[in-house]
This record gives sequence, C-alpha cells and structure tokens, in this order.
Amino acid sequence: MPIQFHYVYILHSLKDGLFYVGYSDNLKQRVNDHNMGKNISTKNRRPLELIFYEAFPNKFDALCFEYLILLNCN
Repeated sequence: MPIQFHYVYILHSLKDGLFYVGYSDNLKQRVNDHNMGKNISTKNRRPLELIFYEAFPNKFDALCFEYLILLNCN
C-alpha cells in the first residue's frame, strides 16, 4: 500500500516579494492552482515560485509543522 504524503510548502511571490505558507496532499496540483489564480490569497500575487516543501507521512504532523512556520514568521 503506497504512503499518502502530506506537504507543507512555501511560495515566493515574484510580484511583491512576499511569502505564502500552505498545506496540501497534492503538492503539484496545489502549486498549479496557485499560479492559475484559483486561490484567493495568492490570486493577485502571481507569478509564484515554490521555494520550499517538506513531505510528511500523516496530516497531523504536516499541519503542526505549518503552524510552527506561521507562528515563527509573525
């Protein structure tokens, strides 16, 4: 049985230089969605580049890591 990975990722806006932290269980599709304007948080900040991601074997660990990044960035 294949492992379903869960990803925490950071995008960098080439338009405004800001960063976006997110979570997904389908990283490739999620990054594509961001760059196609399907996410309201990043729609007006395109283009975006993926600068970091980390894969986790379970959703809980991924969401905890996302929270830690966000907590340390604010």
